[in-house]
Amino acid sequence: MKAITANRLTDGRVIYRTAEGQWSSRLDEAEHLDGDAAEARLAQAEAEFGIAVGPYLIDIEDERPGGQKWRREAIRLTGPTTGSTHEPA
Repeated sequence: MKAITANRLTDGRVIYRTAEGQWSSRLDEAEHLDGDAAEARLAQAEAEFGIAVGPYLIDIEDERPGGQKWRREAIRLTGPTTGSTHEPA
């Protein structure tokens, strides 16, 4: 399964495309897509201006980000990582 994600233009937050053609900050509201339907919906999202920037498809497995880039998408979903485990030099 695939879902469409992007960043909200106004504040940079991660958003997901819903089945109703809206954008939500909740992954559980994202539309799950397969094959040609995923590409068609992505094209629709890319044609919209003023709401989202950089829409692209991500893999969804068990209602979580999956595929090879699951870690990056999980970090995007939960927010930025900050701080460091290294002592300053």
